Amino acid sequence: MADLHTLVVAFILGVVEGLTEFLPVSSTGHMIIVGSWLGFDDEKAKAFEVIIQLGSILAVVVMFWRRMFGLIGIHFGAVPHEGRGKDRLKLGHILLAMIPAVVLGLVFHSTIKSLFTPQNVMFALIVGGFLLLAAEWLKPKTPRANGLDDITYRQAFMIGCFQCLALWPGFSRSGATISGGMLMGVSRYAASEFSFILAVPMMMGATVLDLYKSWHFLSLADVPMFAVGFITAFLVALVAIKTFLKLIKRISFVPFAIYRFFVAGVVYLVFF
Repeated sequence: MADLHTLVVAFILGVVEGLTEFLPVSSTGHMIIVGSWLGFDDEKAKAFEVIIQLGSILAVVVMFWRRMFGLIGIHFGAVPHEGRGKDRLKLGHILLAMIPAVVLGLVFHSTIKSLFTPQNVMFALIVGGFLLLAAEWLKPKTPRANGLDDITYRQAFMIGCFQCLALWPGFSRSGATISGGMLMGVSRYAASEFSFILAVPMMMGATVLDLYKSWHFLSLADVPMFAVGFITAFLVALVAIKTFLKLIKRISFVPFAIYRFFVAGVVYLVFF
């Protein structure tokens, strides 16, 4: 059985994962940093981080389950853009957005894993912060896609290209995709929703692959620790997603960029 200290560590990392997974601040970066501080950064820790991501994924599924079914043509209640089915967000948009990162991720999987260090995270936080600022300052004054159902296949594919930047640990998948969407003329809110929905198949695929490679590090004695982290990440992510979507209606991403620079400074002071 896991001791109290292990369960507390699991809870803390579950909170960190749930809070940061869908914010443009890099959950991977925060997990690496906090894990290093807590002395929980061995191979089992990497497997733990992979498993609790499933909690965050489940939160998105719960939040957007109608949209998930809508992607395959199953609709519940009112249908968005009724009478304009050809413009509705479809599974094809998601598949197109997945292709670039899936291809690069599979080709460079080993190289990417070697980048999981606080130092690399620091640089990624800085570069990703500048991308957020660029998205706010260079985005079209009038979005060409105000809602999810306005996103074109071309915009979806280009968002997927920006998602490749998130293969750099610390860059932030949501930060890369939301910034890319805004630069492609998608509204901040719609880009955020698209980023969350795109996260489900992307994170699920990456999680299953990593879990398969890490399976031999796990045992039944780890179940309580993983359960605490999973449940915590799920509950915190639910609150974080709802709060974030309300927040971005009122503020820009500039505060998030500033926060990234601050965290990068902390990493420099602690690890360099």
